[in-house]
Amino acid sequence: MIYFQNCRKVRLIPVIQIEPSRARPRVCFTAEELNGLSESIKENGILQPISVRKVFAAKFELIAGERRLRAAVMAGFKSVPCLVFKCEETQAAILALLENLQRYNLNMFEEAQSLQKLIQNWGISKDLLAKKLGINQTEITNKLNLLKLTKPEQKRIISANLSQAYIILLLKIDDEKQRKEALNKVISNHLSIFETEQLIESMLNKDFCNENNISKSNMLYDIVKDINRKVEESNQNINKSTCFKTETSEYVEYTVRFLKINGNKKEESA
Repeated sequence: MIYFQNCRKVRLIPVIQIEPSRARPRVCFTAEELNGLSESIKENGILQPISVRKVFAAKFELIAGERRLRAAVMAGFKSVPCLVFKCEETQAAILALLENLQRYNLNMFEEAQSLQKLIQNWGISKDLLAKKLGINQTEITNKLNLLKLTKPEQKRIISANLSQAYIILLLKIDDEKQRKEALNKVISNHLSIFETEQLIESMLNKDFCNENNISKSNMLYDIVKDINRKVEESNQNINKSTCFKTETSEYVEYTVRFLKINGNKKEESA
């Protein structure tokens, strides 16, 4: 069971003693939100303490509140109010994710990246994450699947404010170039979920038909190639043989005539 020991009081800690955590869920902050928060902190102070954990005598690692910390530095603060938690690095990583999720500060890809870090770097199981987040393991898997999209795709999706439902549909397309084409159409035409589903299904069906036609063409090519090979072999082993080829826009027909050894003629068509 993950347990975090609560703090008895808020402490003022110099900002130079606080370093970011490598497990922090959020890494992107816009200048607009930082400037706005900085002005608010100048006027009202920091209303919500920053969460940290002590790693050395005069060194603390940030658990949650990096946006507030950055804004406070911009506002000229030398020290900030902090709650110091006694916890291990793994516990701190989970607490940071939970704090950010509860505050709705993470976009879907930042959340997925945080989950991936917890699983890969700290060995947290999907089962434990599901319990902590109050969701099932299938949803954890769906969130992790979002990272199959490229970074440019992720940025475009966030800019266009597309929901996770769009991404699940887009991930049906394995080919990156084709997926980019679908994403362009979704964004430029402001397609709904239903329209996006219809678009992707039509693209996938078109690919299936093309692959099927290619497969049939290859099969026919192999048949014709085999006929040619057999005719060449017959010319080497039999004194007289004749091959007739008739080709139209609709079909190719081969007629092969062999002279039997006993002199009786027999016509075979292939």
